[in-house]
Amino acid sequence: MTGTPLRVGLVGYGLAGSVFHAPLIAATQGLTLDTVVTSNPERQAQARAEYPDVRVAASADELWARADELDLIVVASPNKTHVPLATAALEAGLPVVVDKPVAGTAAEARALAELAEQRGLLLSVFQNRRWDNDFLTLRRLIADGELGEVYRFESRFERWRPQLKGGWRESGDPAEIGGLLYDLGSHVVDQALVLFGPVTSVYAEADVRREGARTDDDTFIALTHESGVRSHLYVSATTAQLGPRFRVLGSKAGYVKHGLDPQEAALRDGSRPGASGAEWGAEPEELWGRLGAGESPVTGGGSPVPTLPGDYPAYYAAVARALHADGPNPVTAQEAAAALDVLEAARRSAAEKVTVTL
Repeated sequence: MTGTPLRVGLVGYGLAGSVFHAPLIAATQGLTLDTVVTSNPERQAQARAEYPDVRVAASADELWARADELDLIVVASPNKTHVPLATAALEAGLPVVVDKPVAGTAAEARALAELAEQRGLLLSVFQNRRWDNDFLTLRRLIADGELGEVYRFESRFERWRPQLKGGWRESGDPAEIGGLLYDLGSHVVDQALVLFGPVTSVYAEADVRREGARTDDDTFIALTHESGVRSHLYVSATTAQLGPRFRVLGSKAGYVKHGLDPQEAALRDGSRPGASGAEWGAEPEELWGRLGAGESPVTGGGSPVPTLPGDYPAYYAAVARALHADGPNPVTAQEAAAALDVLEAARRSAAEKVTVTL
């Protein structure tokens, strides 16, 4: 991609902004990190240290005042601010990337999508887990027919965090849009929809396990897809023994994969795409999943499947192409709204102890 880089304003420099968005933006050809918005003096200093040429602003209002100096806004602030900030950016005439969940409700997501369409602006949602190494590998196995007809998709995003960390993500205030259902659940539901299409029914169990917790920290979601596939999705902070990340069962074979994609850990440790000779997103052979039938992978059943490298940089590369009218929006707000339909149904199912039909 040639020409002047597109100038990006990043709102929020907590975990999402500093670990995910800023490094990926900076590593993307055709994009430049122009401004970071944070009112926290320590985070302002951190941003300046990590990106010496970046401008720092204390309020997003400073971005709207000089909208003609920017080409893209990235919203990586707390969930409750996503809709108002995305709305303000679109009304200022700026394309927007919003971290997941784009909104608290599907109706809000669709209203944002309509506003973006009216303004002729890109509105994209950062669903980075579509570029996890295991997900990319599973998509290829399904596309190549290695599993046959898929019957059941089991997906786990489990952690062992028996002590609360505090902060808005664990707040019981509904306005904060916290809890694991909307956090990790946004990822596992999105992946299920990408793989197997629309959902007809949702059943969920959402529990609050840890002492002092105010929102769900151990949640299960069962989906029935129009295609007939059943997805069983688990998100938890209270799992003392972690299960497989994926267990996918089909008419010909099953695929079992343990462990998490290495990209988040690499970004947290300060590694950057393209900064070293090592292949970004690659994992060692001992972590590869196994494909087979009739025997447990724990006892050596099946054959190892080389895991494709994870590729978070592909998201922002696609955003840059879309802004140049050279490719599609990698994750649309309408897709995010479909996932929110499922999350809202799951919340209702858990609260009312019913199966919800969509």
